[in-house]
Amino acid sequence: MPGFFLADGTADPEKGKPMAQTFSKTRQRAESAFNKVQSQFFARGQAVEEQDFVAQARDAKTARLREARLAKESDDRARATSTLITRRAKPA
Repeated sequence: MPGFFLADGTADPEKGKPMAQTFSKTRQRAESAFNKVQSQFFARGQAVEEQDFVAQARDAKTARLREARLAKESDDRARATSTLITRRAKPA
């Protein structure tokens, strides 16, 4: 059976050789064009993923720095308040 194809990829059980696939030039050009478009599509997707990763990292760093700034400002306000209270409490 020349068209018989086994599960292991061989075409003829007696010969054990894979079937050769020959396509027309039109089909080959279409396959080439499709592969080009497909690779561009995947490259674009990868670029978007990289941009998303960078944006997430930037947002996380911004949140961390904001938390640190707010904590410092709160601490500075508490110190300033306590200094004013101690100055007012001391009779001059």
